[in-house]
Amino acid sequence: MKTNSKKSVATKTARLELVPANGHAVVPLKDRRLNFGAKWDYAPAPEDSKNYVIAPRHELFINGKFVAPRSKKYFDSVNPATEQKLTEIAAANAADVDSAVKSARRAYEKVWSKMPGRERGKYLYRIARIIQEKARELAVLETIDGGKTIKESRDVDLPLVAAHFFYYAGWADKLKYAFPGKTPQPLGVAGQIIPWNFPLLMAAWKIAPALACGNTVVLKPAETTSITALRLAQICQEAELPEGVVNIVTGAGETGAALVNHPDVDKIAFTGSTDVGKAIAKIVAQRNAEHRSAGSGESRGAMLRAPKLTLELGGKAANILFEDAPIDQAIEGVIAGIYFNQGHVCCAGSRLFVQEGIYRTVIKKLRDRIQTLRVGNPLDKNTDIGAINSKPQLDKIRELVQSGVAEGAEITQAQCALPSKGYWFPPTFLTGVTHAHRVASEEIFGPVLSVMTFRTPEEAFERANNIPYGLSAGVWTDKGSKIFKMVNKLRAGVVWANTYNKFDPASPFGGYKESGFGREGGIQGLAAYCRVD
Repeated sequence: MKTNSKKSVATKTARLELVPANGHAVVPLKDRRLNFGAKWDYAPAPEDSKNYVIAPRHELFINGKFVAPRSKKYFDSVNPATEQKLTEIAAANAADVDSAVKSARRAYEKVWSKMPGRERGKYLYRIARIIQEKARELAVLETIDGGKTIKESRDVDLPLVAAHFFYYAGWADKLKYAFPGKTPQPLGVAGQIIPWNFPLLMAAWKIAPALACGNTVVLKPAETTSITALRLAQICQEAELPEGVVNIVTGAGETGAALVNHPDVDKIAFTGSTDVGKAIAKIVAQRNAEHRSAGSGESRGAMLRAPKLTLELGGKAANILFEDAPIDQAIEGVIAGIYFNQGHVCCAGSRLFVQEGIYRTVIKKLRDRIQTLRVGNPLDKNTDIGAINSKPQLDKIRELVQSGVAEGAEITQAQCALPSKGYWFPPTFLTGVTHAHRVASEEIFGPVLSVMTFRTPEEAFERANNIPYGLSAGVWTDKGSKIFKMVNKLRAGVVWANTYNKFDPASPFGGYKESGFGREGGIQGLAAYCRVD
């Protein structure tokens, strides 16, 4: 009897441990989550866009005027969040590009290069102030056209756009101080090609330093995000910028190719994919070789210009998290580093290296954090993740993630409902990734993080550098000495310490290896548009 009694008590005790009084199964501590249901859901807070009318058709901006394309062709610009047509954009052909370059050349020779720097600076100040006045409208247009969230367009992009014009306006009459002992001279006509991830900001990065140095510009925006660039052309008109100083030609790859191959362009600046950048570098190298072989004859030299080249290309940045780092702060930096602008960032921290001792803790916190990210209407001020820019880009993201899973990686995604219309991909991270996986070496350009581990600082920087790209990196630790060691070892153009994705007009930006060459921003950004020999 006593034995049976003991068994009975033991059985009851075991049952109490496995089945609590409320009848629910016990959730292991490592799997417990706070769940408030729908009590913490945000009410919709959409930005009002009704007052900002988008014209049904947009023309080319050449010689200070909007003109119809000689090709007589147009293409649709689509809202990636709704798949609805926004407007028609002119498709420039080689003849249109030639007209824009000739307009820029006339403005350069007759007006802009001869204008004192303080006068050029006044025009840049005007543009900056008008951008500030129209910041809300421009932010809405940037969001509608590109899919990024309104809070990113409003709080990040537009302030930086204005700041770049203000910054280089200040340099316009001080170039001799930027290059002591030298007399900087403008290059001439700059052909500039920008991507779709930061349309207006990339335009500012390129136009502002070029104009400050006395150059004129022919800008080619991405075909999927041309609206704000053309709105910038209207701002140039309002600022009474001399005709031909800024020209904007829209179109697809053929338009960009016509600009790169034009014989009367003195400078090519390109931001975009590595494959296209390599093709441009080959063309420019051939042009420079032909120029050298042609000799110094004036007529021949005028026909064959030797353009300078700046390339800002792809990246696969390493975000390195040491076990002595402030983990909660680092998690927020990791989230900002990869999910900002839906991962459509060339310097996105798409590879996370976690020191082994904190790996489980970091994965748990990452898993919990991505569940709180709100995916949906980009115009809603509460949205964290907007729409993927285009259907082809969405297909590329899906294909690379599927390849990672097929190669053995484990996928974790935010459990959120995606809108039925538009191009969407949930915040995602992959564990069990090795260097052999495509997701560890190819640029995904989407909200996808590849997580790997390391043991020592030496292993961390060796693995971080073992990749064709070298645009950016991040280091998280509370040891200053470790930061300096890693910064000196990492082969990246920009390295952030205990933060990520921080930008300033005075800070140069650019990469190594297949991430390109040359710098944009700061004094170094002026050097790209000057002769200082």
